[in-house]
Amino acid sequence: MFNFLHSFTPDPVLIMVGPLTIYWYGLFIVSGILAATLVSFKLSSKYNIKKDTIIDLAFWLIIAGLIGTRVYHVLLELPFYLDNPLDIFKIWQGGLAIHGGIIAGLVTIWWFSWKQNINFWLLTAIIVPGVALAQAIGRWGNYFNQEIYGVPTSLPWGIPIEFVNRVPEFFNYEFFHPAFLYESLGSLIIFITLILLHKKLNTSDLKYKVIIAIYLILYSLLRFTLEFIRTDQTPVALGLRFPQIVSLLIIILIIGYFSFVFIKNKRNKASLAKK
Repeated sequence: MFNFLHSFTPDPVLIMVGPLTIYWYGLFIVSGILAATLVSFKLSSKYNIKKDTIIDLAFWLIIAGLIGTRVYHVLLELPFYLDNPLDIFKIWQGGLAIHGGIIAGLVTIWWFSWKQNINFWLLTAIIVPGVALAQAIGRWGNYFNQEIYGVPTSLPWGIPIEFVNRVPEFFNYEFFHPAFLYESLGSLIIFITLILLHKKLNTSDLKYKVIIAIYLILYSLLRFTLEFIRTDQTPVALGLRFPQIVSLLIIILIIGYFSFVFIKNKRNKASLAKK
């Protein structure tokens, strides 16, 4: 596999049939969505939630996810898109930011769970393993677009990047860290971890919250770490890339929430013990 990555230069186009062009990026995005839906089907049966409910939710999540990921990406590179407004709609060229999808997805699940009178924590816990798997699959679309790569490297698994796709400061280098692969493998590990938690933990709201928190924390740690080597453009503040700041905020909010719950429960127990 390493030799293949080191020697193969991908083409973003999968197939062309007359005026129709199918891109590898689109194939992997669709494959990720299908895989996530199948995983959610499997988990929903464990909790006696009908498949029709998951299908309905998946429909809204796909729409909200695509809009959220694209809007977030456009906002991160707003100056470029203000100069090239039509490029906003060219999603086949890449540019779907996962943090935007997470935000849009959580809002959509909250709305759907309220509408259907289903436990929000349970529904979200069912969805997040599939999201992690979709991320693992979808990152390969970035590989074929040559858009998610790291700084130059001499490691045997470094990937070649065509001159036109290199960032200016690295024009004289040929091989780069496969940041897409690191995130894909990391997301796959997160997926396996979440599936094991679904199997091992007892059913409760706490279990659902833990599964959601583990996903958000592990992905945030993964993304925070990989941002140190990524070369794509993004706003920088306080010496950190914007996705790193968002990842830190997510981790802080989750730790803060569970700390609050722990302290509150401890005080309630102490109050009951005094009675």
